[in-house]
Amino acid sequence: MSEGIRNGKLAKMGLLHDETCVAGEELLARVAASDLETVRVLFVDQHGVLRGKTLVASALPSVFSSGIAVPSTLLLKDTSHRTAFPVWSADVGIQSGPMQGVGDVLLVPDPTTFRTLPWAPHSAWLFCDVVFRDGTEIPFSSRTILRNAVSRLADAGMAATIGLEVEFHIFERVDASLEHEQTTMPGQPPQTRALAQGFHFLTETRYGEVEPILDHLRRMAQGLGLPVRSVEVEMGPSQFEFTFDPASPMVHADNLVVFRTMVKEVCAARGLHASFMAKPRLPNIMACGWHIHQSLTDIASGRALFTPEHAGVLTPQADGWIAGLLTHAAASSLLIAPTVNSYKRYQPYQLAPNRIQWGQDNRGAMVRALMVPGDPASRVENRAPDTTANPYLGLAAQLIAGLDGITNGRKAPPPTLTPYDDDSAYLPTSLAEAIDAFDRSALFRDALGDETVDYLLKIKRFEWNRYSSAISEWEQTEYFSLF
Repeated sequence: MSEGIRNGKLAKMGLLHDETCVAGEELLARVAASDLETVRVLFVDQHGVLRGKTLVASALPSVFSSGIAVPSTLLLKDTSHRTAFPVWSADVGIQSGPMQGVGDVLLVPDPTTFRTLPWAPHSAWLFCDVVFRDGTEIPFSSRTILRNAVSRLADAGMAATIGLEVEFHIFERVDASLEHEQTTMPGQPPQTRALAQGFHFLTETRYGEVEPILDHLRRMAQGLGLPVRSVEVEMGPSQFEFTFDPASPMVHADNLVVFRTMVKEVCAARGLHASFMAKPRLPNIMACGWHIHQSLTDIASGRALFTPEHAGVLTPQADGWIAGLLTHAAASSLLIAPTVNSYKRYQPYQLAPNRIQWGQDNRGAMVRALMVPGDPASRVENRAPDTTANPYLGLAAQLIAGLDGITNGRKAPPPTLTPYDDDSAYLPTSLAEAIDAFDRSALFRDALGDETVDYLLKIKRFEWNRYSSAISEWEQTEYFSLF
């Protein structure tokens, strides 16, 4: 069994373990016996976006034997798809492996991620890890960063459980902006209008109006194996939320990438535009958050480490975890709120945090504690992340910061009752502030390594510099007539 894969290039390089070879061979047999026509062989880039190639189904065995080569610049691009690194120079700025001259990196398939697409049943997704051509690990690969963070937590005897709440918008697409002069880098945004009126938070009649598209998205998500828990009408016009049953960090990072991509593809096929942008520049539109619920379990005993013995009293682990999230909140911001637009969401009285503090069941605080004696589901919820975050980096930031709080015996400050009026420090107010805080963080340099930190800084500074050099509508209105 699996002799074909075992004799292939990837197995001989040590990139496929025995169980992966067996699972791969079983997958190839299933595909050969199916009506599948194409397989989209993908990896998650630095922004949490899926990239890759589409192969005919008969070519899938070559993926498991030899992998797929893709240009290394796919790992070097900012959000406009511009390459942020000097790839034509002798020194690209990447020390761990060669990336000069737009050379290739290698995709290594993970058979456990294979999914047939319910909206395109002739096709399937297969996720891959990305490595250098010689098989060396790429330290700044998204899945590698989270995998290492999970391992650090496990070395301390603990495992994290994550719950997801994901907010997003769906609009009718009025004009796709496909005129030649609109195909810029990035392309001009489509013209849209609301799918439904807003400010009917959780009302049944509003849900009934949009049930057809929400039903379709739910069925597609369940068809992909996603553990959908609820489908909700959010506060703003055309704003919705899906929540998911708890799972491990890596499973939910994969799930969130799958969900975001599915929503955008399914909506586009129906003439709709789905957006996970933190705060779209549209009249009356509300901001979108990604609320990360998180708890810890002792690996040896299975004990829930955040469940308090007495109401209002944090366990030592919960105390340290909250303190870690707060201590490293500014530095973590680059990983959980990674865009220029992310910082337009941190406004008071908008169900989003703007300060670094925690509260007992307080939705205005950055960290909301939901802990009840005897309840193994006791947890904390970080409300600072938004849905543009790369989920692998965002979840890694939670594990790294929280573990540091426990390891160093940090203590959380008193909980806030007035999250928008106390004297707590503010969250970063711009991407530039977040970049500087991340750059100064000794914790993230220790946990991720200098190369990964400098890599992320390079991409985000490239993005920030493009933003800073652009002349805004505000500037034109403010100064063009005055001076």
